[in-house]
Amino acid sequence: MLITIITFIIVFGVLVLVHEFGHYYFAKRAGILVREFSIGMGPKIWWSRHNGTTYTIRLLPLGGYVRLAGADEDDDETLRPGTPVTLQLNDQNEVITINASDKTTLFQGLPMQIVDKDLVDGLWISGYVNGDESEVKKYSVNHDANVIERDGTEIRIAPRDVQINSASLPHRMMTNFAGPMNNFILALVVFVILGFTLPGIPTNSNVIGKVQSSSVAAKAGIKSGDRITKVAGHQTKNWTALTTQISSKPGQRLTVQYVRNGRHYSTKLTPKKVRRNKQTMGQIGIVEQQKTDARSRIQYGWHQFILSGTLIFSVLGHMFTHGFSLNDLGGPVAIYAGTSQATSLGINGVLAFLAMLSINLGIVNLLPIPALDGGKLVLNIIEGIIRRPIPEKAEGIVTFIGFAFLMLLMILVTWNDIQRYFIK
Repeated sequence: MLITIITFIIVFGVLVLVHEFGHYYFAKRAGILVREFSIGMGPKIWWSRHNGTTYTIRLLPLGGYVRLAGADEDDDETLRPGTPVTLQLNDQNEVITINASDKTTLFQGLPMQIVDKDLVDGLWISGYVNGDESEVKKYSVNHDANVIERDGTEIRIAPRDVQINSASLPHRMMTNFAGPMNNFILALVVFVILGFTLPGIPTNSNVIGKVQSSSVAAKAGIKSGDRITKVAGHQTKNWTALTTQISSKPGQRLTVQYVRNGRHYSTKLTPKKVRRNKQTMGQIGIVEQQKTDARSRIQYGWHQFILSGTLIFSVLGHMFTHGFSLNDLGGPVAIYAGTSQATSLGINGVLAFLAMLSINLGIVNLLPIPALDGGKLVLNIIEGIIRRPIPEKAEGIVTFIGFAFLMLLMILVTWNDIQRYFIK
């Protein structure tokens, strides 16, 4: 139980960290201010500030986010007219910190009740100082000033020139795409690592890698390196076809044709009866040829990456063509249940699970749903087509609808997962 919980937190944390780092990195390159980089949700348990970004770890390991300047209006919520704050000024009488939290006390602070502000273009704040409502005082705000929010989180203000909408369209598109892109890169890297942890990479050829001593094949004269071309008259061009023919004929006398050093041979053998998964199968004691070179291991990782992505697209296609079901989706509860199964398979099971989840997260985030990265990219494409920015109000409404839809879907999926995995 404890191992599963720890593994779940690590897996989820890695997925979120890699995804959000993609947005963070390309936003920084585009000159967009990243106000906060958070791992987890809810109350913060640790934070630090560096180069204008506040890094936080929050209590609930159920996601994460980057707060880009201009992508939210948290300042409007935190610093409403009438809000009591404390201002910290520099030697030029500019505001360098606006403290709206009761949890943090600024030394030599100036108490103010906000009347109005402009922290985007004009960079000023006005209000009643020291409780004197007979005069409204106005102070210039430094371009790199900070706001201490109600929960004690300290972040930079978001002037117009560092907001996301001030960046070029290609830079914004790359910033939105970078999260899913990083998930794909992570999955590929993990699959390649898996390839290097395996004893060898199966080739799916009809060449025998090893013959077990005293086995049916050994007694019939078959050796390592032989290429089996036919079993009971059926061609066996690869390992799948070869094992299918042998396993489907337990206890039957078979003619096996094979090639050794360019010469053709034929032998007769009877596959041993083996009971597996309540089925009787044939077995002759041969092992598939495997490669151990670095190129084959890298190719294995690439093949698994493509195979996993294709599988996820197939599932999504099935949902649209055969009807939608909540059982086709899974939230944190389903991921926890999957983590439990993966943990029982050891480190390779966890790595494979991490890679599959990473691809899944990347693909789902690219769906054209508002509030997801794919929805943002659709808006970027529309902006490129009409050659003018989409009105902020319209974009905000679309994003809100998409966010509300995702929240409702998440609640339904989570409840369905609880019923599937714990109530049943």
